[in-house]
Amino acid sequence: MRLQALDLTDIKARLHDKALSLGFADMGVTGTDVSAEKPRFDAWLARGYHGSMGFLAAHGDKRFHADKLVPDTRSVISVRLDYLPDTRTHELLDHPEQAYIARYALGRDYHKLMRKRLVQLARWLEEVVGPFGYRAFADSAPVLERAVARNAGLGWVGKHTLVLNRHAGSWFFLGELYTDLELPPDPPQATQHCGSCTRCLDVCPTNAFTGPWELDARKCISYLTIEHDGPIPEPLRAPMGNRIFGCDDCQIYCPWTKFTPHTREADFTPRHQLDEADMVALFLWDEATFLQRTEGMAIRRTGYENWLRNLAVALGNGSPRPEALQALRRRRPECSELVQEHIDWALQRLRAKTLGTPARQ
Repeated sequence: MRLQALDLTDIKARLHDKALSLGFADMGVTGTDVSAEKPRFDAWLARGYHGSMGFLAAHGDKRFHADKLVPDTRSVISVRLDYLPDTRTHELLDHPEQAYIARYALGRDYHKLMRKRLVQLARWLEEVVGPFGYRAFADSAPVLERAVARNAGLGWVGKHTLVLNRHAGSWFFLGELYTDLELPPDPPQATQHCGSCTRCLDVCPTNAFTGPWELDARKCISYLTIEHDGPIPEPLRAPMGNRIFGCDDCQIYCPWTKFTPHTREADFTPRHQLDEADMVALFLWDEATFLQRTEGMAIRRTGYENWLRNLAVALGNGSPRPEALQALRRRRPECSELVQEHIDWALQRLRAKTLGTPARQ
């Protein structure tokens, strides 16, 4: 027997409290339809801005109608989980001998942690209302997470295409529970609070934004260092600086992120001192070390070959210290052709810096 609307209103309030007790920073509820996003999304795909991420063009209308992805879905529960560790961010970008890794990737892989917490939330709800249908997602299915979060009242979509919250900036993960319970929806975030600010667009190292709310992923450092296989286009290598896995610039320099609290989640504590690791030391890791040190982390997703490719570029963007030149030369014979090509680019740049001649871009 389904509960009455009044009962569900009370249950939803208790569910929100339970979500906070599990470590989520906020929770909201919305309906199943985000079809208003389809024209803009389709136009973005038509321009090829998704690059090689073919999965974004798949699944038809399931992305826009939750009940088509999970039949009988009536409500979507959206949650956010803060992840920013207490470590340096923009300061590290001024130290080219150290590697910059996106702050979300320094600890445990968030996919498993988020889904586990969402399932815990669902099981608690089962104890209250009895068996019901649900599926938990965390960046793991064709879900328009940002539109869902906005519709659930968790924030607005900023000009950098990320969800912004007045109290947390954008340093948080999103997750969803699709459920066949018809929970009372929260009012959507009807306004955005970016105003005339374009700082996120202006600071992008590779000019990946074609305008407010539109990103050409093919030029985004996060795409280039994580999703993209093959050579990194030469014009985009120098702007990458010391960023070897992801990029946070559009978040770092957003005025709203000054309100971001540091995470209280121990699993997001940086592992193996990767929040300020020496570039040469990382480049000298063999594959076994890479796999061992990145076990259970999102960093492993890039793969060892692309890890070396990214590091070679970053070393070429640094200073011509002897240990960097030695590491590049030492590793070259044992690397793939792809990595060798990026090593050669790096060595040419470092030699040019040593001689004081214009560097190859």
